[in-house]
Amino acid sequence: MWLGVGIEGVLILFELLLLFMLVKNVPPILRRIKSSSLPLLFSFSRAVNEKFPKQTFLHILCSEMLMFYYAFGTWKKQPSNEGNTFTLYKRSSFITFQIMIIHAIVIETLGLHWLLHNTSMILSIILLILNIYSIVFFIGDIQALRLNPLQVDDDCLYVSFGLAKRMKIRFQDIEEIIEDTHILEQKIPSTTIEFIARDFETVHPDLLLILKSPIEATLFMGIKKKFKQVAIRVDDPHAFKKIVKERLEKAQRDELI
Repeated sequence: MWLGVGIEGVLILFELLLLFMLVKNVPPILRRIKSSSLPLLFSFSRAVNEKFPKQTFLHILCSEMLMFYYAFGTWKKQPSNEGNTFTLYKRSSFITFQIMIIHAIVIETLGLHWLLHNTSMILSIILLILNIYSIVFFIGDIQALRLNPLQVDDDCLYVSFGLAKRMKIRFQDIEEIIEDTHILEQKIPSTTIEFIARDFETVHPDLLLILKSPIEATLFMGIKKKFKQVAIRVDDPHAFKKIVKERLEKAQRDELI
């Protein structure tokens, strides 16, 4: 018993120490974000990784901070309309589908809380907290998707899909671009990360990027995973394909020099 209490106490102290480290380093992290030209999802992750490269708990905590920021702190912000940015959701009903899920969770929360509050107050409270968290996540995810369009720079792509996944892809790391409809309509292998807004209809990517070697992507809760292919579907595929091909050709020419 005392051993268990001691271990729990050590874990709590460790978590408090990590929280103190995070709070202490918030000002330099914010300065780094403000001085960066990268989308917030990428500049925030980059600043946190530089300060805490191996602190998994802090990366999870920072992912939660991003969720609450987008859910509650971005309502007055407008999506970027700068050149070389492409939205990923307007050709679908993805956001409408997300809103429907939020409404369903609200109705379920009210119904279950009313049914359970007399029989199991603890279970009722747990379900209420989980459902509120789910609602906050979906709201933050919608805002992150709206405010972080795919961005094409001179030497790389910054592509994200809400809070669920994001990836930086350098053009020099791309081996091939596949546009063949027959290939794109086939089943996507597990080594492929998708940036595709899916709703009630079956949709396929506009292009598939084959990478020279697997590249790391950041998933939900700050989880890192490497992928060999990237499937992308944007709202303006013709302009997107054109600029990606131009940047890739430029990168290939630079490698030959």
